[in-house]
Amino acid sequence: MTQNPHVSDSYWLQTAPGGAPHPALEDDLDVDVAVIGGGIAGLCTAWELARAGRSVAVLEAGRIAASVTGHTTAKVTALHSLIYDKLRRTRGPEGARLYARSQTEAIERAAEIVDELGIDCDWETRSAYTYVCDAHRVEEVRAEAAAAKEAGLPASFVTETGLPYPVAGAVRVTGQAQFHPRKFLLALAEDLVRRGGRIFEQTTVHGLDEGEPCRVSTGTGATVTARDVVVATHYPIFDRALLFTRLSPRRELVVAGTVDAGRDPDGMYITPDENTRSVRTTPYGEDGGKRLLVITGEHFTPGTGDTRERFARLSAWAREHFPGVELTHAWATQDNDPTDTVPMVGPLHPGARHTYVATGFAGWGMSGGMMAGRLLARQITGEECAWSELYDPRRLRTAVREAPSFLKTQAEVARHFVGDRLRPAPPVDSLPPGEGALVRVGGERLAVYRDEAGALHAVSSRCTHLGCLVNFNAAERAWECPCHGSRFDTDGKVIQGPATRPLERRDI
Repeated sequence: MTQNPHVSDSYWLQTAPGGAPHPALEDDLDVDVAVIGGGIAGLCTAWELARAGRSVAVLEAGRIAASVTGHTTAKVTALHSLIYDKLRRTRGPEGARLYARSQTEAIERAAEIVDELGIDCDWETRSAYTYVCDAHRVEEVRAEAAAAKEAGLPASFVTETGLPYPVAGAVRVTGQAQFHPRKFLLALAEDLVRRGGRIFEQTTVHGLDEGEPCRVSTGTGATVTARDVVVATHYPIFDRALLFTRLSPRRELVVAGTVDAGRDPDGMYITPDENTRSVRTTPYGEDGGKRLLVITGEHFTPGTGDTRERFARLSAWAREHFPGVELTHAWATQDNDPTDTVPMVGPLHPGARHTYVATGFAGWGMSGGMMAGRLLARQITGEECAWSELYDPRRLRTAVREAPSFLKTQAEVARHFVGDRLRPAPPVDSLPPGEGALVRVGGERLAVYRDEAGALHAVSSRCTHLGCLVNFNAAERAWECPCHGSRFDTDGKVIQGPATRPLERRDI
């Protein structure tokens, strides 16, 4: 791989492409529950509900387990970087304990499913570490280890790890896991169908009527009537509780390559240093002599900065810290950070009676998505759950308490909404092949891409979600909205929401 690697499909997508696609929804349908979104949160919710005897339909705009879930690093852990010390200060010791318990039960549930269904998904038990190399941050890590242990996790402070470089200190939590997310979810989807669940791909949802029953309208023209509806689209496509103002999209890069199995660092690692670095390995090849090293970092707001330069930095870091690694893959993932730390899982808005949402997993969607599936299934079937209040999207007290994060997020959105319209626009003729930019044509600012053959592809530069201007990601060759994270291909087709409509094409 060169210093500026070409972006590939994720390793998970390449090694589990899936079988025959599920059909698009063509006819009206009546079910107990409609689940919008076919990632880990949506599929786990649908599976739990089908197991409880509900009729369920999953509506996915693309392919199931292929968007955000298909690009994750797939750590299944309750140690979410540095969160427990903050939780015990903002939510109290009981809030931290509920968070740890809910995430731990999600991991245990995943292990049960793997055993029950006999899923071959490279499930491995590993210790998880949050470490720092900066000695000035050691006390921060000590406090996190103490808070995580107080919350009920098997946590300890250590100074020795399996990494091939020294650390100043780390939190270690034993008994965590890692797996192949696509293999797991495709098997779960097969079992969902066996239980009577329906899955529809290439089916974009455009509208939601919260009557009794609810009605979900789709881009195919068909309507789903359901008693309950779950919005599990990563970033919600409907905003009926100001969720858009409480989420901040974050994109991260991933590089991966082979190392000898004897050099496996034997754990899952993350550090907040150096703009985040996350490290794990996964089985690779048939003979067991190699492992695939997966490294994540360089987080940034979608549509900002030079992504190729960031890939180069991450690749250089991988080679420096793991000499001899042969980089073979490069991809990117996207997450949404809630302004008050905890994911939002539960009723969609204060007046909701039959609509629910799951969002804001902040990079920990594997345990979070499994937790959401169980929580939402319990709420829909009328069961009690000890952590319903902790994750309730309608919470206001914590949102007010952490107002600085909320205000910072909104200031950033406002800056892009106004400032991006004031940037100078280059002439179309200056665009080299493989590049894109916002240019002015006939008084309108267009998003224009020149392909390798020299042909121009022009679309409206206004994101179809809420009207912010998109920017070009040259490494992934996509238009990205820095306000809420929607992504589009060079011809304007939606790659990732919350936008549901493509960028309008223009002739130049």
